[in-house]
Amino acid sequence: MSEEKRKNPLSVYWIYVAFVILLVSTHLYVNSETSTTIKYKETLLELVEAKGVKNVKIVNQSSARFQLRKEGIQYINTHKKLDFPNMRKVINSKKTDVNRLVFELENIGNHANFEKALDDRKYSDYENIIETNWIAQILGYLLPFGIIVLIWMFVMRRMSGGGGAGGGGGQIFNIGKSRAQVYEKGKSTNVTFKDVAGLEGAKEEIVEIVEFLKNPKKYTELGAKIPKGALLVGPPGTGKTLLAKAVAGEAKVPFFSLSGSDFVEMFVGVGASRVRDLFRQAKEKAPSIIFIDEIDAIGRARGKNNGFNTNDERENTLNQLLTEMDGFGTNSGVIILAATNRADVLDSALMRAGRFDRQIYVDMPDLNERKEIFGVHLKPIKLSTEIDVDFLAKQTPGFSGADIANLCNEAALIAARHNKKFVEKQDFLDAVDRIIGGLEKKNKIITPEEKKTIAFHEAGHAAVSWLLQYANPLVKVTIVPRGQSLGAAWYLPEERSITTTEQLLDDMCATLGGRAAEQLIFNKISTGALSDLERVTKQAYAMISIYGLNDRVGNISYYDSQGRDAFTKPYSEDRAKVIDEEVSKLIESQYQRALQLLSENKEKLEQLAERLLSSEVIFKEDLEAIFGKRQWDPIIEETPEELKVPNSEALAETVTESETNSEVTDDAATPPVDTKPEENAS
Repeated sequence: MSEEKRKNPLSVYWIYVAFVILLVSTHLYVNSETSTTIKYKETLLELVEAKGVKNVKIVNQSSARFQLRKEGIQYINTHKKLDFPNMRKVINSKKTDVNRLVFELENIGNHANFEKALDDRKYSDYENIIETNWIAQILGYLLPFGIIVLIWMFVMRRMSGGGGAGGGGGQIFNIGKSRAQVYEKGKSTNVTFKDVAGLEGAKEEIVEIVEFLKNPKKYTELGAKIPKGALLVGPPGTGKTLLAKAVAGEAKVPFFSLSGSDFVEMFVGVGASRVRDLFRQAKEKAPSIIFIDEIDAIGRARGKNNGFNTNDERENTLNQLLTEMDGFGTNSGVIILAATNRADVLDSALMRAGRFDRQIYVDMPDLNERKEIFGVHLKPIKLSTEIDVDFLAKQTPGFSGADIANLCNEAALIAARHNKKFVEKQDFLDAVDRIIGGLEKKNKIITPEEKKTIAFHEAGHAAVSWLLQYANPLVKVTIVPRGQSLGAAWYLPEERSITTTEQLLDDMCATLGGRAAEQLIFNKISTGALSDLERVTKQAYAMISIYGLNDRVGNISYYDSQGRDAFTKPYSEDRAKVIDEEVSKLIESQYQRALQLLSENKEKLEQLAERLLSSEVIFKEDLEAIFGKRQWDPIIEETPEELKVPNSEALAETVTESETNSEVTDDAATPPVDTKPEENAS
């Protein structure tokens, strides 16, 4: 079908170019008898006086055309003034026929004075002629008009998207055509399922969709109906778009890819028109797949906050999309894939069965999945023999697939910066520090008093986290300014499925350890604990108002997963007062707990701070030397079982559990752990 509809390679613009070349060539041919021109009127008059010219023609009373006699040629060869040198070059050229050579004086000045000068020199062999250059006049009229037409056509084609996929390339008014990028047979994204590591559950369902398109009889014989649509939901960077690219590379059927914003236009009705054109093309080329990235751009729930959102055009586009998705037959061979990281704002009509039958959640990768992702991104990198993938996976909790790809690239850049032939383990550790903490600022000016305060602040964090059972184990502490922070501490959080109250309290106490150390040693506090206070405040409010972990408030959660109470509080003023009181009480109790721990270990705290001041960087071994070996080591249970996904040799599914790797916020679904450095913003 594509071969039959292939466009003629002879574009209309080539016809315009050929026409212009023809006009210019004709003009040059007509005027080819004029071989050269002269600038000075005195040149012609001097040659007339020397009796060296013939056939003088005054053209349109503005210019003169003449030929040379033998006397004129001889006179030019013996004199070197005025235009004679240039005329001599033309006369003596081998290609020049002297008998047919015609010179032209571009400007004769005043016509009457010029004729009088000829008469004074007793020359009467001249005549006045009138010439009309029709081609020049035609070009003078048509050329501006043609330029305007070409500019207008260029602008209209740009407004219509350049005539991309959708069949509207030859039309001027094709603004309502679909802008989807089409991948057909012989054209793919060069991404397959082998390039997608992790995401085993998602790949299993996607592979089933691809298999249906390749072999639909296998399913329809049993009465099965393939889902009309699948929605990929997950945080940014987890591989939703990559998974769709793999589908385009594996399906071997027409694949229409576009973004939700491609439907948005300033003109009324354009979005709905593009939706209709997209589905029309997909039905013509069925079996096919339509992929809409960032579908929340047009799929937002209707009727919410109407006073703040009056975009009726977006709703019209959504209505047309809903109609098209439910308008074709069950087994028509058109399947819709969509991706978003904001599934909570999508319209309920879009999410119902019959439109998006499946919602595939693409979570952050766990330990085993990170190993697989590292295996993909480390292939093109020249690695040292000491590189351990298991170690790298354990050092990157909370990293998405995009973060891991960035980490591998950053490590390679660091190795190249140091003129290394292979990427070593230390390069990866430096890359982790660079991504999490930011760029080192070794030249930042810090007074000795400030440096001492920062050292005790970071030592307080490290000491409290080391002494608490459920606090995250320390990896590294530094007082070298990095990014926006004056000091930083790296922890290795445990990958938990659930988090208890004791774990949250220990984490909160460790976070307040920095300010507690300042209070204990200097008997004063600073603004360096800004990020600490922000974190524990959000954490405390989440514990009380979301997770129901407070006895006074009770087992009540005010968390709204649908976001319907964005501008109103779901509780009374009295209850808000109670929540505020309990938050203050909870934070203060953990602060006093941190003070008590540091008071009991004040000497060890001072030793740790002094070591940090002297070396600027301390590691886990330094804490073990001062405090002794930590009693509580995290136990990571790995699931060795691997489940093979049908029809793909490279797909392996590992039974894993979700991890908690982000700070608690008002919309968090899991308790927090933190891998970010503590900031000292003074």
